Amino acid sequence: MEIRKVFLNEDETPRKWYNILADIRVNPPLGPDGKPVSPDALAPVFPMNLIEQEVSTERWIDIPEPVLDVLHIWRPSPLVRARNMEKALGTPAKIYFKNESLSPPGSHKPNTAVPQAYYNKVFGIERLTTETGAGQWGSALSFACSQFGIKCRVYMVRVSFDQKPYRKSMMEVWGGKCIASPSQETKAGRDALEKDPDTPGSLGIAISEAIETAVGDTSGKTRYSLGSVLNHVMLHQTIIGLEAQKQFKKIGEYPDIVIGCAGGGSNFAGLAFPFVHDKINGKEIEILPVEPAACPTLTRAPFVYDHGDTAGYTPLLAMHSLGHTFVPPPLHAGGLRYHGMAPAVSQLVAEGLATPKSVTQLEAYEAGMLLARTEGIIPAPETNHALACVVNEARKAKEEGKEKIIVFTWSGHGLLDLSAYDKFLSGTLSNFVLSDEEIAKSEEIFMNYPKPEFLKSR
Repeated sequence: MEIRKVFLNEDETPRKWYNILADIRVNPPLGPDGKPVSPDALAPVFPMNLIEQEVSTERWIDIPEPVLDVLHIWRPSPLVRARNMEKALGTPAKIYFKNESLSPPGSHKPNTAVPQAYYNKVFGIERLTTETGAGQWGSALSFACSQFGIKCRVYMVRVSFDQKPYRKSMMEVWGGKCIASPSQETKAGRDALEKDPDTPGSLGIAISEAIETAVGDTSGKTRYSLGSVLNHVMLHQTIIGLEAQKQFKKIGEYPDIVIGCAGGGSNFAGLAFPFVHDKINGKEIEILPVEPAACPTLTRAPFVYDHGDTAGYTPLLAMHSLGHTFVPPPLHAGGLRYHGMAPAVSQLVAEGLATPKSVTQLEAYEAGMLLARTEGIIPAPETNHALACVVNEARKAKEEGKEKIIVFTWSGHGLLDLSAYDKFLSGTLSNFVLSDEEIAKSEEIFMNYPKPEFLKSR
């Protein structure tokens, strides 16, 4: 009997997260004075126990038992062989995916939402604020907060708020409060609306609103929670790749190519970082983050110091960025519309440890349709971008006659994204590709900022 799924038992769940900062060097975040930000300066935004993880260079960090108890609602997630898709493509490649759509919110996001809610709870925090693009992160944090008895306030990018109304419903079922961003509730939101009353919004604006709300609480009982980009978020997501390594070992295989969609970087990092550790230690493996051609941070944007949000509330982060004032076009992969990229992921690209790819919206949906009609599961728009790269690599393997093993992250299901599939099927879904002129506009933003060093870890 041919294997379709590789399972782990609960007692085989990884008990530690992998911290890539033990193996690579990244430029430090900088304050307004151009000097590295101290951990204490982040205390109004994050609880100190998460700040300690953010700056840690320990390779392995223990996963608390209360966190594992919640993660075990759906973890370990299966490693699935996409045999029907392989046959449809006529490829000699083996295609596997980690199915992260089985969590209660239907995506990989609870892998970090749960520990973040836990660490805030034990620190005495009573309310979390956050932003969300497509709604996956907002629903994940609402779910996690419900598990630990914390209130949750979510600023959702307006275009996604309108496109995906049932994400708001999910958040509110779990007790979260969802607000379209930009809103009238914060100075950052009002400023954005004054500049453009018809703005579709952006993750940068929504982050500004969430941070402003958190630091404006004089009781000290509110903190901000981020679903991507920062080191502690990448850390929590590595449970995906650590499980995958155990599953491949069970069947005596090892991937040649690791693929993940990349917006802020957490989904990609979750699968890829443990394999990057292997690559640093001599394994021959290709690692491919995939982004939209409409928001090409890794493939076309410069490596610079920039703010993580539109209003400039965050420290300067060393990352590939289209500029913190960049408002991406309204593509349906809302989780991939961030102007920047995680510093750790940007560093991997700078060092040649990861090779970024970009695909158009129509390429992504063509790949999603292929998988839905062969494997039966409807993927999220974000997952479709990874799938488009998988299809390209599988076809390349066919042309070269090589039996490669490909693994990607199924970052979430698309059951709340069917309006986009309707547009694709009706022929009204279009591509957005940024022009060189649009990308060049961002360079003015960085002129007065410090320049990051091109560090080498080894």
